[in-house]
Amino acid sequence: MAATRNIVIPVAALAVLAALPFAVGNPYQLHILTLIGIYWILNAGLNLAVGYTGVLSVGHVGLLAIGAYSYAILTGHYDIAPWLALAASGALGGLCGFLLGLPSLRLPGFYFAMATIAFTLMVTEFSLAQDSLTGGGAGLSVPFFSAPFDSPNGLYWLVLGFATVITWITWNLARHMWGRAMIAVRDSTVAAAATGVPIFRIKLSIFAFSGVTAGISGALFAILQSYITPETFVFELSLFFFVCIVIGGRGTIWGPLLGTAVLAALPELMGSLARWSQFFYGILLLAVVLVVPEGIGSVVRIFREKYLLGKRVKQVVAPDLDRLASAIALRRGQTQQDRNEFTGLAVTPNAHDASEESK
Repeated sequence: MAATRNIVIPVAALAVLAALPFAVGNPYQLHILTLIGIYWILNAGLNLAVGYTGVLSVGHVGLLAIGAYSYAILTGHYDIAPWLALAASGALGGLCGFLLGLPSLRLPGFYFAMATIAFTLMVTEFSLAQDSLTGGGAGLSVPFFSAPFDSPNGLYWLVLGFATVITWITWNLARHMWGRAMIAVRDSTVAAAATGVPIFRIKLSIFAFSGVTAGISGALFAILQSYITPETFVFELSLFFFVCIVIGGRGTIWGPLLGTAVLAALPELMGSLARWSQFFYGILLLAVVLVVPEGIGSVVRIFREKYLLGKRVKQVVAPDLDRLASAIALRRGQTQQDRNEFTGLAVTPNAHDASEESK
């Protein structure tokens, strides 16, 4: 029953999400839904780095910009096929994440966070300086994706497909050996090293994977916006990604997903108060930290365990005392036999020496 529920619920949720373009009232709402999916593609990888591994990265907007500019340059300047440009954007994002993490992941905590901030500033300055390549401050126009994803509905389904695949990958990573290794590194590097967990390799692999998701997200983000400038990738967007993980709760998949959806939709729900979105982000973060320190993902987990899974019946296992007594008696007999054999071996040489002396 539990296995069937674990399959039916995600499939039903995916079917509902796929049908949303037919239910939304206007194209702008579809734009917001697509933007939430794009943000989640980045946050899915960032959640493994921040929420599971404990790597404090607050500069992923730089990797997002690299993916966006890569797609715009490859499709606009060199007429590369959109699918190939999208794959190249993800690969370049992963390579930049690997090269960034190779030296800086050896830094502790907040020093690594400052390194990611410096990387973001470097990407921004590079995009401003390279006028012939990036368009400088004027920016670049981004060609739309090829058919059948050249419409708002098609782009939404494309984003939904990538989001589904990446969510499935992160879920599998988190629930198997890699997930246990990441949590061990996050909770105590000393204990993880003592049990043989390769700390640096785990951090570098996960950070490089988050670079891949950021690169893919950047390419899709550029397609959605249709025009990008350096001002598009502000540092506040990086803080937005980090806050989504904190509000959602570390060590979960669905918590950061809900955090991304809530925070991305919050400015639109505020209406005329959208310019106060940063203020509301701060209020929401403070409320979650004070009321639900483990994030909104813990609320979802408690609700699921209480109402969806039902009450768990405690099974009391009665010990087999007769079998236990037989095993103890057998072990005692073997121990006594080994002791007698050892005593006999120790006595024999002494007896031999005594007989030699009597002769």
